[in-house]
Amino acid sequence: MAKTTNKSRLMRISWDIQEQKNKTRSKSLQAAWAILSNEDITVQYLTRKLNGNKPVPQRALNQYALFA
Repeated sequence: MAKTTNKSRLMRISWDIQEQKNKTRSKSLQAAWAILSNEDITVQYLTRKLNGNKPVPQRALNQYALFA
């Protein structure tokens, strides 16, 4: 069941990338795979970017563990 869930997340993200960025199917799958395989880094990067490059509070870093 976990594999099916991960595959469906991968496909959903890749379809969104393909639709929004007008990329080929293979490039959108590669991008989605990179996002999903590096989720922890992606979340930290986006949090820092949305905070205007301010340091991420320790409380927020501790909450990342909830999603793992």
